[in-house]
Amino acid sequence: MTGLADDVCALPLVRRLAALLDLDPGAFAEGDPLPRGWHVALFNPPTRQSDLRADGAADLNVTLPDLGLPRLMMGGRRIDFLGAIPIGARVRRISRAGAVTNKTGRSGRFALVDVEHRITVAGDDAPVLVETTSYVLREAAGGGAVPPAVPETAIPPAEVMRTVVPDAPLLFRYSAITDNPHRIHYDLPYARSEGYPALVVNGTIPTMLLLEMFRTHVGSEPTRWRSRNLAPILCGGPLTLTLSADGDGWLMRAHGPVGEVALEATAWR
Repeated sequence: MTGLADDVCALPLVRRLAALLDLDPGAFAEGDPLPRGWHVALFNPPTRQSDLRADGAADLNVTLPDLGLPRLMMGGRRIDFLGAIPIGARVRRISRAGAVTNKTGRSGRFALVDVEHRITVAGDDAPVLVETTSYVLREAAGGGAVPPAVPETAIPPAEVMRTVVPDAPLLFRYSAITDNPHRIHYDLPYARSEGYPALVVNGTIPTMLLLEMFRTHVGSEPTRWRSRNLAPILCGGPLTLTLSADGDGWLMRAHGPVGEVALEATAWR
């Protein structure tokens, strides 16, 4: 199960993503290296409206196994940054479906499905980025689905700490830039039918914010990134981002309103 996609790392797209992150769009020009992690705006397959999943999720450019689990969510990422993507360059991505792990948790049966992506720049066969994205496939939500209560947890001290509030315009702009039609990010009645009291923040938004924190504090681009999405992040609630040195890397977390860890990541320079 292999998928092939071609794209252009277009300057207007890069500038839109910069604006989303409250950076100066004019600071980016053709030929500049794409900030690491911004490749998420590329290779979004043009899925026909009639081919969207029931949850609104688009084509992933690979065929996922039919496990009778209709709900799709982001589970985590493992990225090795091996080179630069120049803004304006033509790029290619080869995707392969990988391991499938079946599990059972408090919310019922679910599965973890890995998809590996290898990105190359035109004129060079060596990958500039290798990423394994883990997706979570879950059972259909019951009509009275209610998320479990989360106990309040103290946020441990960190070298850098920042609190943001992801709002509906942020979700809308990110979904538009990345062509993400997953309904939990914009369709409030649908999100509530899945047991969420508010829209769910796109799983990659905290990753993008933490990568900007890393670049600002560490002063360099990462060479590796490992992250796990541990809990849903809801639109309109405070999200506390933290960063601290941890051995030869940096430990980063996104904490929800009561201090729970919603995303945990480690990056290395």
